[in-house]
Amino acid sequence: MSEVAANLAPKTVTPWRPAAIAGAEIALIGPDDARPIFAGIDLWDSWPLAHENGDTAKIDGREYWFFLSAPCFPDPGQRHDAARIRLASLGAEGWRDHGDALPRELSPGTREWAGSAVLHDDLVTVTLFFTAAGRYGAGHSFEQRLFAVEGVVGKYGPGEWREPAEVVRADGQRYVIAAEADGRPGMIKAFRDPAWFRDPATGERHILFTASAGWSEHDYNGVVGLASLDGSGVWQLGDPLIEAVGVNNELERPHVVVRGGHYYLFWSTQRRTFAPGGINGPNGLYAMVADNLGGPYRPVNGSGLVAGNPASEPTQGYSWWVTGESQVWSFIDHWGMQGRSFDDHPDLLRSQFGGTPAPVFALEFDGDHVTIA
Repeated sequence: MSEVAANLAPKTVTPWRPAAIAGAEIALIGPDDARPIFAGIDLWDSWPLAHENGDTAKIDGREYWFFLSAPCFPDPGQRHDAARIRLASLGAEGWRDHGDALPRELSPGTREWAGSAVLHDDLVTVTLFFTAAGRYGAGHSFEQRLFAVEGVVGKYGPGEWREPAEVVRADGQRYVIAAEADGRPGMIKAFRDPAWFRDPATGERHILFTASAGWSEHDYNGVVGLASLDGSGVWQLGDPLIEAVGVNNELERPHVVVRGGHYYLFWSTQRRTFAPGGINGPNGLYAMVADNLGGPYRPVNGSGLVAGNPASEPTQGYSWWVTGESQVWSFIDHWGMQGRSFDDHPDLLRSQFGGTPAPVFALEFDGDHVTIA
């Protein structure tokens, strides 16, 4: 980061500047893992309906999960231009598909991207946070806005949604206004992925989100943003918690888990979103840890890497989410590539794309160290 950019950065933000990145590898994914749970539908980014304290909610013995979804296109990359949030539930007998979470007429974007969902302490009211990509009725764009919509728990889980409301807007100073007409994967600017968090120390409600540093023009300027609910019930935009200016462009799907008084801030990122010529890490789950939500933060395991795809299959999974039970969910991306390329084997774009939940693994927490259990 240039001296000018450093001077303009919010004083409380923690920089992520790993000297080297190495860590544990996730187990290889095989054919039995890659069986779809719903035929004809690709599923990727996922999050559970969770209690305000972060524990996964169970309603009549079932967990309710939200996925980004799309039909199975010949090129799975097309899914991002057709993404809708889908609701599913998991019980003793397996998965049930409940269809699109939101009626199309309620969706403010041309696509719906990732978010989070909270079952409030009355055990009836639900808030779904999500990203609206583009604007309904307008042309395609990469504009990103943060929305919340309230509903209730009914006979078939969360539903009866009201009109969505925009939560906060980027200010153009701390956070880039993400409204590009076009872009390439990994390089678009961000204002997305709202993730609910209630601070156990203060009781205050927050959302974390993926964003880009408004004070830096570097191509690689990813940050983790924060907004907080004030006493009158209005969301207020806060300073970012972590910045990776000059290191990485996307700190995706950030969320916080508290263990033993430590605040673990997790995110996902990919090898392709690291700045060329600098430090580089695998597609994986990363984290920093602090003694309070505001930081300062320290890289978990010395570098920030918690768990990465195996070197032999660097794209097998992505978009990791740590639940309140320390379980890690993700989706199967392009697995079983065995060193083959899409240039030489274009058929692998479809045949080796999982588009379904990956095997779940657990984490163990020990101060500044987090390991695969």
